[in-house]
Amino acid sequence: MLLATDLDGTFLAGDEAARLRLYKGIAAHPGLQLAYVTGRSLEAVLPLLADPTLPAPDYIIADVGASVYDGNTLQPITELEADIEARWPGENEVNAVLSGLPGLTRQPVPQRHRSSWFCSPTLAADDDLAARVAALECDLLFSAGRYLDVLPPGVNKGSSLTRLVEWLSLDQELVLVAGDTLNDLSLFEAGFKGVCVAGAEPDLLAATAALPRTLHASAEGCAGIIEALAWFGFLGEAGLQAELPEATAPGSAELVMVYHRLPYEEYREDGQLKRRRPRSPNGILPTLLGFFAGQQEGAWVAWSQHDDGDGDFERHTLVDARDYPGLTVSRVPLSKAQVDVFYRRFSKEAFWPTLHTFWERAQFRDEDWQVFLHVNECFARQVAEEAAEGALVWLHDYNLWMVPGTLRALRPDLRIAFFHHTYFPSADVFNVVPWRREIIGSLLQCDYIGFHIPRQVENFVDVARGVMPLDVVDKVACAPRFITYGCAVGLDTMTSAVQAGDRRIALGAHPVGLDVARVKRLLARQDVRDQMARLRDSLQGCRVVFSVERLDYTKGTLEKLLAWEKMLQDNPELHGKVSLITVCVPAASEMTVYDSLQTQIEQAVGRINGQFAQVGWTPVQFFFRPLPFEELVAWYAMTDVMWITPLRDGLNLVAKEFVAVQGLIQGTGVLVLSEFAGAAAELHGALLTNPHDVRDLADTCYLALNLSASEARSRMAGLADIVMHYDVTWWGEHFMHSARDGSFTIFSQSA
Repeated sequence: MLLATDLDGTFLAGDEAARLRLYKGIAAHPGLQLAYVTGRSLEAVLPLLADPTLPAPDYIIADVGASVYDGNTLQPITELEADIEARWPGENEVNAVLSGLPGLTRQPVPQRHRSSWFCSPTLAADDDLAARVAALECDLLFSAGRYLDVLPPGVNKGSSLTRLVEWLSLDQELVLVAGDTLNDLSLFEAGFKGVCVAGAEPDLLAATAALPRTLHASAEGCAGIIEALAWFGFLGEAGLQAELPEATAPGSAELVMVYHRLPYEEYREDGQLKRRRPRSPNGILPTLLGFFAGQQEGAWVAWSQHDDGDGDFERHTLVDARDYPGLTVSRVPLSKAQVDVFYRRFSKEAFWPTLHTFWERAQFRDEDWQVFLHVNECFARQVAEEAAEGALVWLHDYNLWMVPGTLRALRPDLRIAFFHHTYFPSADVFNVVPWRREIIGSLLQCDYIGFHIPRQVENFVDVARGVMPLDVVDKVACAPRFITYGCAVGLDTMTSAVQAGDRRIALGAHPVGLDVARVKRLLARQDVRDQMARLRDSLQGCRVVFSVERLDYTKGTLEKLLAWEKMLQDNPELHGKVSLITVCVPAASEMTVYDSLQTQIEQAVGRINGQFAQVGWTPVQFFFRPLPFEELVAWYAMTDVMWITPLRDGLNLVAKEFVAVQGLIQGTGVLVLSEFAGAAAELHGALLTNPHDVRDLADTCYLALNLSASEARSRMAGLADIVMHYDVTWWGEHFMHSARDGSFTIFSQSA
């Protein structure tokens, strides 16, 4: 059958349970085709196509019947539009005839093959208006007491649907039309079986009262359509109910954490899969685990690699039965091939460069996108099984963009929160993503979305506004918590809530904090103190400029080396007195995308050392390997200038690590930070630099080396106060409070 339905007041109306039932039934019924028949233009329908909870239409009859599209390609069906085009005199000619009539105002909406106006009932009945339209050989349609449409002669919703049904060679008895306003009348007059949903415009009800094949439903919106499906006997005696998939039964987890990492490390030894505590210095993991302390019932959903032949897969495991007795790890099995595509290739080659504004490096492959969708659906289904009724689900980062859309359809009762750990770019960058509508449509199914800084929030709103109509319903001032005009990512005010259709989405800025307690414990360890003493002895007479980053084109390592070379060229008095210590963590062996960059960096290091090195002094000491965190802490303590210059970064925790160490030892180290790092908006007191400008990089580093001890100490004291207060615990509690409350305040900490 074909369901041809109006949108506003009909297919988009009714209570949530009825909408969900109808939408799921349509999606589950392979023999049911769907046509949107609407007064909106195609452009105004596009936001609906980004809503993952709505079934996608097979056909779209838009502009009150004046345009007809294939729902899959969104291209006009030329066989049906040719006659409409021939009858239409043209927008400019219609406007010229009607412009200037008192009480007639053009509707500021996209439109095709029609001219739409706001009009009073008195003017709509005016003979002069009718005569002008008749002279154009057009039809006049007035509805809802204020909307006036000038249409090609004989063109309306009913005529276009009739032509579509004939073009499809579909039996007219297999068509059900649904509407609620007078501009839907032509659908019923065309002779189809139809339903006027409850609450329909009185004029429509009056005009269809005598039509024998039209039901006046007792229920509104989707419930009225369901009522009509049963009334007319569509889909068999059981109606829609027979086509509904079984609902996902709620689980027991009141809080579900969904993260790309397990809360422990998995490794193989003698062919056996084993687990151990995480070895990397990631303060987020213990913070997130802390929400499950005591008897809190919860689940941690993450992927685990599993291939056929690996033996039985253990879907559920425990983390720590003593400290987290109510926490269950729910593992999503992914094959090595899926992991390679979903995580190592697609995420890093398509989304990572785009998010960091290097869109020209992005490689978009539809086959990879299909894997991405499948993996996200697996996550969503597992979350739906674990979550208790009304539970809070906290999703982490762009790898899981498509989970909210699927999860909302599976479990509309859940409260969904999302934190974006990476940078989020503005619309002119993000819009290159072929699937931007699907991604934004999914994210807008969240109740709360958090980013590091206000600029990233506004970038998201900018992108979302280009996908669907949004109303900003709340804004907050960024100062004094965040820098406003003092850096490239600064902002004075930020959006804290938007309205998209009937959904309110709260937004917040939550820079991830540091596990300061861990740094404090390491500084108290004797082996770290011994390492500091050894470094102090070996570095006597030489000041240290230190940098730590992963091998990645976003980190600005090569640009920094070029700036270092320039600074040594321009300031020969520094020779022998200062060294750049660079720790560059290599990418995984599968990540060949960075091979060329690695070669360029190694060549730059060799050239600089070859040009300036002296006996007993090396200008650049380059460590192309990770250093243990305790060793990094010792280096932070000995550092005079921390030089962190990413070309783009969501935040940058290394900067906070350095500040924490220097603050705890009451040091005078100076932080030089890229103004394109998210942390630049938060860390008042850093010397900000433009990493795209080699001269500015060199000049700011030189300034840092020559800063007076009193100013350096003052700046570091201010930075340390920020890092110590807004630590990782504060971050977690602040986000959780905002997600549960559905509102964001800059300074709130209560959880």
